[in-house]
Amino acid sequence: MNTQIILASSSPRRIELLKAGGIEPILIPPSGVSETLSLPLSMEQAVMYLALKKGLYSEMQYLSQYESEGNNLVPTVLIAADTIVYKNGMIGKPSNRENAFATLKLLRNSSHFVATGVALIQPGTNKRSVFFDVTEVFFKDYSDEEIDQYLDTEEPWDKAGSYAIQGHWGKHISHLAGSYDNVIGFPWGLIQSVLKEQWPEISITS
Repeated sequence: MNTQIILASSSPRRIELLKAGGIEPILIPPSGVSETLSLPLSMEQAVMYLALKKGLYSEMQYLSQYESEGNNLVPTVLIAADTIVYKNGMIGKPSNRENAFATLKLLRNSSHFVATGVALIQPGTNKRSVFFDVTEVFFKDYSDEEIDQYLDTEEPWDKAGSYAIQGHWGKHISHLAGSYDNVIGFPWGLIQSVLKEQWPEISITS
C-alpha cells in the first residue's frame, strides 16, 4: 500500500510541488498556530522549531479526526514546513506595505539567506525527523519605483521576504547558492532523500 501524505500547509506552492511529483496530499493546515518565538533562536533553530510545532498540531488534528470517525490508521507521513528570510535578522511575511518596501530595499544589490525547516512525522508513533535547508539568494540592483510597482501586485503579501522567486520578482534575482525549491519554501529534493533514508519501507509515489 502506498503511504498517504499529509501536508500541514495550505500553501499553493507546496501543494503544486507535491502534485508535480504525482502526490495528491491530504491538507491539514495548522490554522491558528502562533509563529511567535519566545526564545532567542538561530535561523536554523527557528525554522525547525516552527515546522515541528506546526507538524505536531496537524498530527493532533489528524488523529482526533480518525478516532472520532472510528477509522484505522493507514501508513501515513505528515510533512510540515516553515520558511524565513535572513539578513541582519530574521524576516517573515510583510505586515504592511511600508514593511514590505523596507524589506525589498534592504535586500537589493546584495545577498540574503532563505531557510526552510521541515518536520516529517508518522502520526500515532514516535517516529519523526526534523531538518533544514538554506539557500543564499543574490539580488540585482533595482529602483524604488520597481519596488512600488511590485507592491501593487498580489504576489508579495504572503511570502517571507516579501517576494516570490517563481513570480514577477524572479527577474531581479542574479543567482542562487543552493536549492531553488527551498526558496519557494519546500525543499522537495531534500525531503525525498530523508524519506528514502529514514522511511525505506514506504512508498510515496502514486
